[in-house]
Amino acid sequence: MSTTAQRRLKAIQNHLITSTSTNSQQLDTNETAGGEFVHGQGYSVVLPEKLHTGKWNVYRSAKSPLKLVSRFPDHPEIGTLHDNFVHAVETFQDYKYLGTRIRVDGTVGEYKWMTYGEASTARTAIGSGLIYHGIPKGSCIGLYFINRPEWLIVDHACSAYSNISVPLYDTLGPDAVKYIVNHAVVQAIFCVPETLHSMLSFLSDIPSVRLIVVVGGVDEHMPSLPRSSGVEVISYSKLLAQGRGNPHPFAPPNPEDIATICYTSGTTGTPKGAILTHENLIASVAGATISVKFYPSDVYISYLPLAHIYERANQVMTVYFGVAVGFYQGDNLKLMDDMAALRPTIFCSVPRLYNRIYAGITSAVKSSGALRERLFNAAFNAKKQAIMSGKNPSPMWDRLVFNKIKDKLGGRVRFIASGASPLSPDVMDFLRVCFGCRVSEGYGMTETSCVISSMDEGDILSGHVGSPNTACEIKLVDVPEMNYTSDDQPYPRGEICVRGPIIFKGYHKDEVQTREVIDEDGWLHTGDIGLWWQGGRLKIIDRKKNIFKLAQGEYIAPEKVENVYAKCKYVAQIFVYGDSLNSCLVAIVSVDQDLLKAWADSEGIKYESLGQLCNDPRARAAVMAEMDAAGREAQLRGFEFVKAVTLVLEPFTLENGLLTPTFKVKRPQAKAYFAKAISDMYAELATSDPIPM
Repeated sequence: MSTTAQRRLKAIQNHLITSTSTNSQQLDTNETAGGEFVHGQGYSVVLPEKLHTGKWNVYRSAKSPLKLVSRFPDHPEIGTLHDNFVHAVETFQDYKYLGTRIRVDGTVGEYKWMTYGEASTARTAIGSGLIYHGIPKGSCIGLYFINRPEWLIVDHACSAYSNISVPLYDTLGPDAVKYIVNHAVVQAIFCVPETLHSMLSFLSDIPSVRLIVVVGGVDEHMPSLPRSSGVEVISYSKLLAQGRGNPHPFAPPNPEDIATICYTSGTTGTPKGAILTHENLIASVAGATISVKFYPSDVYISYLPLAHIYERANQVMTVYFGVAVGFYQGDNLKLMDDMAALRPTIFCSVPRLYNRIYAGITSAVKSSGALRERLFNAAFNAKKQAIMSGKNPSPMWDRLVFNKIKDKLGGRVRFIASGASPLSPDVMDFLRVCFGCRVSEGYGMTETSCVISSMDEGDILSGHVGSPNTACEIKLVDVPEMNYTSDDQPYPRGEICVRGPIIFKGYHKDEVQTREVIDEDGWLHTGDIGLWWQGGRLKIIDRKKNIFKLAQGEYIAPEKVENVYAKCKYVAQIFVYGDSLNSCLVAIVSVDQDLLKAWADSEGIKYESLGQLCNDPRARAAVMAEMDAAGREAQLRGFEFVKAVTLVLEPFTLENGLLTPTFKVKRPQAKAYFAKAISDMYAELATSDPIPM
């Protein structure tokens, strides 16, 4: 072993995080692995940023402390998305790959599958078809439709022929689509008949577009545009036929070439285009595969938007392992029906859905009668205790109670992942007990090609986002204005900064904003506040931008408060508001209409409309009582309790501008949208309680 390696080993051993659950932790050299280090009980290790400096605050995964992963360890020859798909096609040629439910006489039937080999043939035809239409190598190709097999086939075609895929969200509205198409100089757009209609209305505003391909369109129904427009509109099936008849050899990209420009809408301003290279995406997924393994026997359901990095990275991973990917029908309300038909083994989703599952099951248990409720609670507590103590729970509990719940997700789910926003610890524990499988929470962003950190296998502690992806390193930087420092006791705190091969190349045509997030040492500043928890686990505790101060000087992190209240049964969605002119918080609650109706019926309350019921003080009081109980259980501090609530029927959606595409509340927009309700609540509080708290 070299002197440098020995010095670094000694340095790491001297600066290991001490876990509250272990008295000592050791890193050992494993000579058979060429001097790699392993260690048993912590999830991350601390490294000096530079060995000659005194600040010991750079953390890496304990699984790969000396070297950041940038390629799949078993397949280092895979350097691009194209290489990844070629490897899959060679390895899993006749395995199921892309599945959709087929309609027979208007009813949706079983899944019909395309193999990896068939998808490979289609991707070659689509790529060749684009060349046939004169789309040059290196062009930006827009994808303007929701998840379906053609989305991935077009994406694979872009990789094989060195084009750049640019997702266009159908939920962003025409202005954002126009902006992205012009900003990225998109030359060809794949759309569906629904999005074609809206695009034709602003065709003259997107002069770079030369070809529009309609997926699911019929040639006879294609609109004929005047030659002067310079735009050709054809069906996907016609492009496929043209490509088959005029095949072209691949023009594979290099790892450092741009794979995609992913536009993030953010909560304010115009969309920013994050430039992600092939090596970015391969590194991110390769790093994640160190702790997560899938198999060709696995089945994944694709319903999270492919325009977002979470689902994109999942798809790179499913290809690597040869997983079968079944698509939902396109309607979130029918997702459970699709799950029953597909019976997936892997389910990746967002807290909003898990909260609804949690609320639905707990509500059903409460209304099932005293005996069944007692049985559920006994089963739940016994199984949870076994899981927490590392024992195998009795299979009796599954037979009596949990198999029925497992069937809601198809009955075969063995791996559940949550991302995009924080998942409440008790919802995570609930999922673990009910579904009896590994439940993992991860943290990431578009600018890091997805995964920054994720929970390790066997880690049953909830309320954190795990250890660093083996493809990056993390440090916390002091934020003195918010009183967060690396010297904080018992745990270091600060802004989460990330570095490694997963970091994006910058925002497209925007050096100013790029320099704002990536410093001269290559660290990406995420804007999230984290702390290093026991065993080297990362916990997200705040957001640098969204914090606000109440009149008495107390700081509030609204997302933290919202996550507590989101578990209340009447709360479908919530927006918590406060400012420095007021001493307490108020909230807008988009209600679960069915549960509110059931409550009114049980109380014998008559109402003419649901709108009238929302305005009924008794309904507000019932919702507040539930929220107060949740706040006490989560041990919110006094000033974190919401003191007034307005109930609304309208959900927060992308369409009404209250949600980002990753389902986060757009705070400035929500504040403006509900300005009158907020002002009315504060006026009412002022008259009922004039003394400041």
